[in-house]
Amino acid sequence: MGIASINPTTGQQLKIFPTLSDDVLKAKIIESGRVFQDYCQTSWEQRSQWLHQAASLLRDDRQSFEWAKLMTLEMGKPIEQAIAEIQKCAWVCDYYAEHGAEFLAPEIVATDASQSRIEYQPLGTILAVMPWNFPFWQVFRFAAPTLMAGNVALLKHASNVPQCAIAIEDIFLQAGFPPGVFQTLLISADRVESVIRSPQVKAATLTGSEPAGASLAQAAGAVLKKTVLELGGSDPFIVTTSADLDEAVAVGVKARLLNNGQSCIAAKRFIVLDEIADDFSTKFVAAFSQLQIGDPLQTATNVGPLATLAGLEQIDRQVRDSIAGGAECLIGGKPWSGLPGFFYEPTILKNIPPTCATYRDEFFGPVALLFTVPDLDAAIALANDSPFGLGASAWTQDATERDRLICELEAGSVFINGMVKSDPRLPFGGIKRSGYGRELGRPGIREFVNIKTIWIK
Repeated sequence: MGIASINPTTGQQLKIFPTLSDDVLKAKIIESGRVFQDYCQTSWEQRSQWLHQAASLLRDDRQSFEWAKLMTLEMGKPIEQAIAEIQKCAWVCDYYAEHGAEFLAPEIVATDASQSRIEYQPLGTILAVMPWNFPFWQVFRFAAPTLMAGNVALLKHASNVPQCAIAIEDIFLQAGFPPGVFQTLLISADRVESVIRSPQVKAATLTGSEPAGASLAQAAGAVLKKTVLELGGSDPFIVTTSADLDEAVAVGVKARLLNNGQSCIAAKRFIVLDEIADDFSTKFVAAFSQLQIGDPLQTATNVGPLATLAGLEQIDRQVRDSIAGGAECLIGGKPWSGLPGFFYEPTILKNIPPTCATYRDEFFGPVALLFTVPDLDAAIALANDSPFGLGASAWTQDATERDRLICELEAGSVFINGMVKSDPRLPFGGIKRSGYGRELGRPGIREFVNIKTIWIK
């Protein structure tokens, strides 16, 4: 069975790729282990040079547009957002090229020994199971610190973005990394367990759904291998009475609908205090009504298609179930038929009852959930009443409110008066059912190294 690339704007198949045979897959895994023995001995300067070269390739105007267009064709990302994603990948490559050696430098620690220190040494082959929604960024934010640390990488990308997966491997080869240091595996999800069990593979990371994360963690746990998981989110976006309402609305629309609403860190639950709820709701609906839905290759398009037919069907089912359960639909609420692909109207649902089956769901599409609450206590309680804990955004000009929100919100990151986003300089990850471990920043490059204690008398 092949791996198909389907254009979600048209529903038409672009290309189909054969999956790797068992023998070829085994050979690639063995090759990664062999290559690691040489690659881990390369200098910091050499790895840095290769990463900087990858960044230069990503910033090349002609090539970067072609890669951005590839994303748009395979998973429907609006083209301007796709171009920005490519540039962000260049940023993370440069960031770790410049700071990786510093982050992993030996640390002297005073003890009863004549000399004692901490060293950070690469583990070997790291498996990355990556999602389709940010098909370049998710991979590069894993690959840049992993390769800079001296590890080698195997990529099992989402099956609907095979052309992106192949292009990424080619970028690292063009940048000068030795063959085998970064390899794309065109395989189905049911073969991931056999890869993680391979002795050459030392650890794994996954960005994706809860079931996928649980499956990988179980497989890795059976052979005692470390995992880092970045899973779902139902991020709160709290607006208090002291907030700059117009700015909160403008950023809220972007935070909900970035990547056609298909982002784990998108603002999904808008929690607004009663005193300003009507004003916020009016402005929010008005902003949604101005959005342009259509062909994501057109720069005027704000909202493109969902990436798959299954995703469209799921979001439609969730909206219908929410309305049947007592939620009020303020705008949208149905698929969009202007083009033949997998489109859904930008939608706002108000006050889903806690008794509704969808109350704690993650809505992975252009659907905002609006809740009104009497005070800040209720806002924080509702924000935390979720199985997820990835990011949280809160809007206030009051220092006391700000400090409470920072302290009390249960999330891997809290953004005050700003949209939740990932940044190479800061660690990124979640708590609760949003996963564990961290990517990016200094902690990110230390996830897949042997933190070795050295004690000398």
